[in-house]
Amino acid sequence: MHIAYTKAPGKGDTDLLLHEAAAQMQARGYRLAGTVQINTDREKNGPCDMDVKVLPDGPVIRISQNLGRGARGCRLNPSALETAVAQVETSLAQGVDCLVVNKFGKHEAEGRGFRPVIVDALSRGIPVLVGLNQLNENDFLTFAEGLAKELEPQSPALLDWLAMAVTDSSEAA
Repeated sequence: MHIAYTKAPGKGDTDLLLHEAAAQMQARGYRLAGTVQINTDREKNGPCDMDVKVLPDGPVIRISQNLGRGARGCRLNPSALETAVAQVETSLAQGVDCLVVNKFGKHEAEGRGFRPVIVDALSRGIPVLVGLNQLNENDFLTFAEGLAKELEPQSPALLDWLAMAVTDSSEAA
């Protein structure tokens, strides 16, 4: 069983890192399932829009809600997230080399979102790569039960881990 996570220090940096790494993985012929996040700044209307691209080829789903300029609450649209989760669940059955999850967030910490998909992928012997932030790190580490490997927030580290994990998984099969 292979599960790894990475967390980049700047706001949105983990999203950019996973997006770049997923593109490089696909260019090297790896079959991916999961999501990468794309943030789009809004010039005058407050916080960025958050979209996820369902791997490998889309669609792109807006997972944020516009709550207005001064809103402080969670902007995640749970229905949109669950739409992405359902599409990723379907793709796991088609045979993939790795599951990429853009973030183990609040929903995953509470047992929802991509958490069941992560469990499904691991039970199938599919390596899982997760983006993480400080806020949900303890919940993720508890969920992973000491099995997750922290990777440096650099594309080469992610690609090296994936190559090793895929090789190990195919030898075990």
